[in-house]
Amino acid sequence: MRFITAGESHGPKLTAIIEGLPAQMELTAEMINKELKRRQGGHGRGRRMQIEKDLVEISSGVRHGKTIGSPVTLTVVNDDWKHWTGIMGVEPLPEDMNPEDVKRQITRPRPGHADLVGGMKYGHRDLRNVLERSSARETTMRVAIGAVAKQFLRQLGIETVAHVTEIGGVQTNPAAYADLSIEELRAIVEEDAVYCADQDASAKMTEAIDAIKKRGDTLGGVVEVIIEGCPPGIGSYVQFDRKMDGKLAGAMMSINAFKGVEVGLGFDMAKMPGSEVHDEIAWNADQGYYRKSNRLGGLEGGMTTGMPIVVRGVMKPIPTLYKPLESVDIDTKEAFVATIERSDPCAVPAASVVAEHVIATEMAKAIMEEFRSDTMDGLQKDIEQYRQYVKEF
Repeated sequence: MRFITAGESHGPKLTAIIEGLPAQMELTAEMINKELKRRQGGHGRGRRMQIEKDLVEISSGVRHGKTIGSPVTLTVVNDDWKHWTGIMGVEPLPEDMNPEDVKRQITRPRPGHADLVGGMKYGHRDLRNVLERSSARETTMRVAIGAVAKQFLRQLGIETVAHVTEIGGVQTNPAAYADLSIEELRAIVEEDAVYCADQDASAKMTEAIDAIKKRGDTLGGVVEVIIEGCPPGIGSYVQFDRKMDGKLAGAMMSINAFKGVEVGLGFDMAKMPGSEVHDEIAWNADQGYYRKSNRLGGLEGGMTTGMPIVVRGVMKPIPTLYKPLESVDIDTKEAFVATIERSDPCAVPAASVVAEHVIATEMAKAIMEEFRSDTMDGLQKDIEQYRQYVKEF
């Protein structure tokens, strides 16, 4: 499976093309729209989410609710495009118009964004050409792609969930949700204001977001993605670029504003002896091989172990502030305080949705590489046979 996304933040539409999905997989726009709505939610989101009501259109690759094996095209129209046609239009400017007269040009790069370096790389004197594509608006389509991937995984008995474990230094207590099933965890998270499974921590996170908004500042945090039901052996130890750890870490780090990733106990392993890190192996007739603990987060030697996969990512605070930072105008070279392009005091809850979907996408890709995936029923049979094989190994 491969995909590509296209579109600008204030352009007419966002587009994704997915190639390699098996035929006969159930897929509807409603399945994707549910996830897009969650991406726009969460306490701490700004005004842009009130302007855009993201709804996907499937324009190829699906017939009567099932994939047909050809590329699937997804499109989300930007509702705000009507206000940007003169600024972001595709057609050349009139001959009698000075390009410098185009409204909302940007020569003042914002710290923490792609503005300055992107302008240097591609030779743009109007930095809007950079920020329009580097914007987190692009994650709309990666959630749409991930929604397709989640549907694919679900039909193979693999479930995913993501939740917020920290915002602005407020951390959850894992004991609050340690005994929950993935379905129970998802039900709580989807009803929570900050997509958090610990209700006490959620209330404190909400208070922290409200307080930081009053100060004109922003907050970052940590999100956790869990995948259950994946068979052992997905990925490989034989080459560095086939290791599942690296693929999942790369997917997490590809999300806008994410600056760190860990698997299982992650960085805490540096403080612990090996006897408290590695997972002992056991076997019984019902389960086959399993681990007595899951400190390595379901991955060993670059491969899945069959235990739940646990991956966390850290999102930095959004760099655009009501309390702006200093920068330099690329035309005048004069110092200034950065302009505001968006105003989310905290996007960590929404980022947890993005994280779940990019991780689901990477897992779906890996499974399609491992098994024959031309048809959904053939793939289901192959995986079921494989599950039985590893159980009896």
